Amino acid sequence: MKEQTYRNISQAVNSMPLMKAYIVWFNRIITLCIYLLYPALLVLLYLRHDPRLLPVIVIPGVSFILLSLVRHWINFPRPYEVYDIPPVIDKKTTGHSLPSRHIFCMFLIATTVFYIQPVAGILIGLAGCSLAFGRVIGGVHFVRDVVTGALAGVLCGVIGFYVILPLIS
Repeated sequence: MKEQTYRNISQAVNSMPLMKAYIVWFNRIITLCIYLLYPALLVLLYLRHDPRLLPVIVIPGVSFILLSLVRHWINFPRPYEVYDIPPVIDKKTTGHSLPSRHIFCMFLIATTVFYIQPVAGILIGLAGCSLAFGRVIGGVHFVRDVVTGALAGVLCGVIGFYVILPLIS
């Protein structure tokens, strides 16, 4: 999106308190639900003595660390920094916009869950798409940030679960 588009969205949403509250609420609820789902999956696999538990811990863990290092090294600014506009989603962080770690985690968790239960993984991916939209509309990420985060999350999951894991099993 261009600067004027971000300005228009920011002004429109910030002038409608209910809409702003909905976007902020939606961002928090979707993030919380998915971030609680992952530990619940770990507990479930543990209780079932499922041999997939270790890869479900290691692959996302290593991927998260690698992405965090890359993101720190890239250190792209956020839309509210570049355009000097108030974001809809209150955020004070500077830099570290590319790739979106929220979206990366959503899609990595979606791919991880897909490895265990495909239908649930697809549903989480759809929730990730709506969260990505909310992060852009909320003014805390550029489209390139969320697209890169989603692709990186899926790629890490696919490489981990469907390429590396079969090679070492």
